[in-house]
Amino acid sequence: MDSSTTNDTASNTGPLTWLITGCSSGFGLQFARHALASGHRVIATSRDPNKTPELVSEIESASPPGRGRWLQLDANDADCGAVIDRLETREATPVDVLVNSAGFAITGPVDGFADQEVRDIMETNFFGPYRLMRAALPHMRRRRGGVIVNLSSGSGLEARHALGVYGASKAALDGISKTLAKEVAEFGVRVLQVYLGAFNTPMGRSVRLVAQPLDPDYQSSMVGKTIDVFQSGQFRPQGDHKKAARAVYDVVVGEGAGAGLGTEVQMVLGKDCAVRAVEVRDGLDHMLETFGDICNNVDVD
Repeated sequence: MDSSTTNDTASNTGPLTWLITGCSSGFGLQFARHALASGHRVIATSRDPNKTPELVSEIESASPPGRGRWLQLDANDADCGAVIDRLETREATPVDVLVNSAGFAITGPVDGFADQEVRDIMETNFFGPYRLMRAALPHMRRRRGGVIVNLSSGSGLEARHALGVYGASKAALDGISKTLAKEVAEFGVRVLQVYLGAFNTPMGRSVRLVAQPLDPDYQSSMVGKTIDVFQSGQFRPQGDHKKAARAVYDVVVGEGAGAGLGTEVQMVLGKDCAVRAVEVRDGLDHMLETFGDICNNVDVD
């Protein structure tokens, strides 16, 4: 992207280079496929590429040669940002679009988590994306262009039973993304925060349960019922992640359904996530209505 590029990515008509995490399945893989199919360059990443040789071959066989690459990247590694520095400085490969798609969830009551479980989920869902953003931003600012896409969740918008720590990790990412979007907008860099509902990716089937046995108090509560849904295999997401990934792609590049939306910084996807957004809006309205007079009468006399 040249210096004339605004944070409307559609203003760049040439191919973009996408660096995408979590490409071994789900949204990350679909983003990589959409970008390649549309003529862009893709650097797909995963924690262990050896586990998905067929997907590595699919991405790297894109023509012309070199348009698709697959690199090992573990967002939990404190030095994971070195991948971006190497691409930018040693290989002169600009990262135009950074997509933080990797993530996982643990389910359990808030008081049932061990410290290490909380640290593990924060490492993957917050610190990993933050490290990569921190590595990419100096280069994007210098070029006066770039897009960072962070995948969030309805659980980060509004509390959900048995998903408190997962929601906290996403809420932390939300908070820093909102601030970052304001800080870098004047440099032509855009941050897009995508709030996802439940989609038909492997993530729903891989939600982990806290190691501590569930206290009997929670067995018949909403916490216990929510855990049962995940553990029984009855979790049936209604969202189509392929359609959702296409929608995000369109908003990033300003095409199709995303035409004219090149300056948006928040996006909600999935009917269930729309419900969470309405809950947040209604909750804020209620708070202001209830405490408005008190709120506005606590200044120094």
